[in-house]
Amino acid sequence: MLKFENTKCECGHQNPVGTVLCENCGNPLDIGDEESEDRSAPLEMRYDGIARRSQKSNPSIIDRVWSFFSSVKIAVRLIVITLIAAMVGTIFTQENAFVSFDPSTYYEDRYGWIGKWYYKLGLSNTYESWWFIGLLVMIGTSLVICSLDRVLPLYRALNKQQIRKHHQFLTRQKTVYTADIEGEEEIWTGKIADQLKRRHFRVTKDGTALLAEKNRFSRWGPYINHIGLIVFLLAVLLRSLPGWSMDNYVTVPEGETVQIPDTSYFIKNEKFTINYYTDKELPKELQGTARAKLYETQSVLYKCTANCDDPSLKPELVEVKRHNIIVNDPLSYKGLKAYQFGFDDTPKLKSVKPSLFDKKTGKEYGSFVLDMRNPQLNYKLGPYSLELKQTYMDFALNTAGQPTTKSREPNAPAFVFVIKGPDLPAGGMPYMYFPKQIDKQRFSQDLINGEIGQKFELKVKSMADVSFAGVVTSLNIRTDRAMPYIWVGAGISMFGLLIGTYWQHRRVWLRIDKGRVTLGAHTNKNNYGMRADVAFALRGVGVVVEPKSLDNGRNKS
Repeated sequence: MLKFENTKCECGHQNPVGTVLCENCGNPLDIGDEESEDRSAPLEMRYDGIARRSQKSNPSIIDRVWSFFSSVKIAVRLIVITLIAAMVGTIFTQENAFVSFDPSTYYEDRYGWIGKWYYKLGLSNTYESWWFIGLLVMIGTSLVICSLDRVLPLYRALNKQQIRKHHQFLTRQKTVYTADIEGEEEIWTGKIADQLKRRHFRVTKDGTALLAEKNRFSRWGPYINHIGLIVFLLAVLLRSLPGWSMDNYVTVPEGETVQIPDTSYFIKNEKFTINYYTDKELPKELQGTARAKLYETQSVLYKCTANCDDPSLKPELVEVKRHNIIVNDPLSYKGLKAYQFGFDDTPKLKSVKPSLFDKKTGKEYGSFVLDMRNPQLNYKLGPYSLELKQTYMDFALNTAGQPTTKSREPNAPAFVFVIKGPDLPAGGMPYMYFPKQIDKQRFSQDLINGEIGQKFELKVKSMADVSFAGVVTSLNIRTDRAMPYIWVGAGISMFGLLIGTYWQHRRVWLRIDKGRVTLGAHTNKNNYGMRADVAFALRGVGVVVEPKSLDNGRNKS
């Protein structure tokens, strides 16, 4: 059975289903069997008793969805669930915080079975997961529907307020005053109106009735706050779209230029400088250890104008920015920022110059330069040709025995070529090459290559054919086009919070009938201040009352 069935007030006004207080006179429409108890209790003035769509009778499926998202309880639960999920996402480091690693093995190796399940459940990528983004979308939907369900009817109710209210509406406010008066009623009304104006109320009169109101704008504070939160959430969701946000890591050996992933920019590490603390500068327990004091990357940012994505062609680069990157002082250009993240000064292979030998005859067919990071795809060695098919920078075998790479650093590089030429099948034969001798033995290169490994061998003749990279700098590349909107949303939200917290919407209704004044006042917060305003106005017309006596149920005059 519906709670609100009486929609027509005794004043004759037909109210929408769901209305608690008559839109015309304010007469309560929610009186049930316990009439005497209801008549003495203060009115529920939330949203001015207006009818809302979420209270619609005989709701359709759309209305039920609307009611679900318009519930404040649902909104609070969604926020709590999202906060818990966000906290769980901070238990272990998220995947995107690493320069290079294999998440399928890292979490289990580092944290044991808890880390294993943390990864399997997708919690290692919490903030980019579909379910976390779904929670944010649901919170945003709830904010929009909650606001529309209340703000539009509330605006209509406040925009057409009636001055002369029903007696029961006045006597069931939290601040009430009733008494007999002497003298001309309209003069008395005018005097108290003047006193309320001194308290910055805006007064409207209708004969011996008046409505005094101030700080109505504060009612919109929560909804301005909602608008700010909606803008904030939309900006956060925009970060998941391509081109709106990037948080990548690149490693750049000294003297080399690498492309920034997913952009047309290249960055060069012209020189890397590192200074260490001396023993005199370190506490006694740390003396004798190498502690970095300052490390700096002299960087150059280029924009690619042609051949950007074709590895067989040299890209055409135009310099756009130079900057010496240190911690907390990034290179910045058109929203792209390159932060100093770390460095690695252990020797790493830059390139090798292997030669192709016939194992049986010892004949050499030629040599070629194999760059670890940017190898060519095709090489010609006498009558034979080598086509690069696969590259593993940090070779390893997964649990299924399949080749994989543990990182993007050339710690254990491996290359798979297809060798074509005389005495070989038309499609050629695959050959795996490990530049490091220790890796050849560890992964049994000859055994892997089988028949082709018995015929040919790729090897470096001397250390003169091996080149090592300088210090490798690690840079954190970030771009966030959504950040300005995040700040705008946060600013709007704080503005709405300030309005709704610092100011209070206060209203005073008064009517005089046959020499008896009835005054009711309402505020959405700070009833003590509301009673003080009324007591001040009454003192101005010669009626001295204690503010506490105006509390509903105390005044029996």
